[in-house]
Amino acid sequence: MKEIIVRENEAGQRMDKLLSKYLKEAPKSFIYKMLRKKNITLDGKKASGNEILKTGNSIRFYLSDETYEKFAGPQDSAKQLLPSGVKPLKAAEILYEDEHIILMNKPAGWLSQKAEPKDVSMNERMLAYLVGSGKITEAELSTFHPSVCNRLDRNTSGILIGGKSLAGLQEMSRMLKDRSLHKYYQCIVKGKITEAQRISGYLSKDETTNKVRVTKEPGKDAKKIVTEYRPLAYCKEGTLLEILLVTGRTHQIRAHLASIGHPILGDPKYGDAKTNQRILQNHRIRHQTLHAARVELPVIDGKLGYLSGKCFEAPLPETFARITSEK
Repeated sequence: MKEIIVRENEAGQRMDKLLSKYLKEAPKSFIYKMLRKKNITLDGKKASGNEILKTGNSIRFYLSDETYEKFAGPQDSAKQLLPSGVKPLKAAEILYEDEHIILMNKPAGWLSQKAEPKDVSMNERMLAYLVGSGKITEAELSTFHPSVCNRLDRNTSGILIGGKSLAGLQEMSRMLKDRSLHKYYQCIVKGKITEAQRISGYLSKDETTNKVRVTKEPGKDAKKIVTEYRPLAYCKEGTLLEILLVTGRTHQIRAHLASIGHPILGDPKYGDAKTNQRILQNHRIRHQTLHAARVELPVIDGKLGYLSGKCFEAPLPETFARITSEK
């Protein structure tokens, strides 16, 4: 017989979901069969698998060691999750941290999450920091992986939200999905914009080029987009804008602003080639000047209630200052 005691980062999920993490190689039919036959129990009683677990619950496996090990398979560890040589987050890259969440200031050039198995992203750097500082243990990693909750394009800088606990991951992911968490960006665009605006359109994606197209009228597979912006300052090259992302689509800010004649400076996909060349020569910038600058949290119930109404900001990168200082 093997017994596990549900840890805090395992609580709050269905029992069958946790069992699938402990018995990764087992088909669901086997897990449900063992539950029906009381070969797997919850607090000494028969369970169906749809119970929501609480910290301290006892799950017992009345299976032979050979059967358990066969279906458990290799358990995740820091060595498996982190490629060798991953550099952990620097203190200056951590904007805020508590037991449930961590907010990071992603530099331009880093992936939010890896696209290929060999990639090293901010997600791996966050894990390296948490493991290295003892904030998550090898045992916890076997059934729970802290993770980045939102994504930024590789060359967009700014706030990344990470869930350190299951409650933090679930709650921040929920707010991002229902858009109750407001995300504000800053960018420098070509031309002078004098008034705040709320603009809408329709966005469609070309998978072959990984580019999107914005139109005023709906089309096949096009999705409605809404973007709000207001000017903050003016410089020789254009306008510093604050953007509220009302909807969140691939490359929405970059393509939407380009569609109204105000592309983001330095943007290689949607920008103006002549302007980008000048920005490269004068300021050594070869990527979009787009920064996730601020997040505002709504009223929150439950474990993360202490974060209700909080606002967090990421300072602008030095590249912005180089451009906006020229009047």
